[in-house]
Amino acid sequence: DYTSKRWHRLREKVLKRDKYMCQWNKRYGRHIQADTVHHIFPAEQYPQYEYCEWNLISLCSSAHNM
Repeated sequence: DYTSKRWHRLREKVLKRDKYMCQWNKRYGRHIQADTVHHIFPAEQYPQYEYCEWNLISLCSSAHNM
């Protein structure tokens, strides 16, 4: 549920953890601001990992859409 307070708090925590930088682009030396938090293991298939911080990564929208 991406509208819950729990998700919004966790999303903000992950963005802060990653310093609001797209982690995919960071791997290639590019500094692009992240605006999306992505589940590494999809929440639909792995609901037990939905709110696990280690399963979340900050991405820019173009990296997320790839």
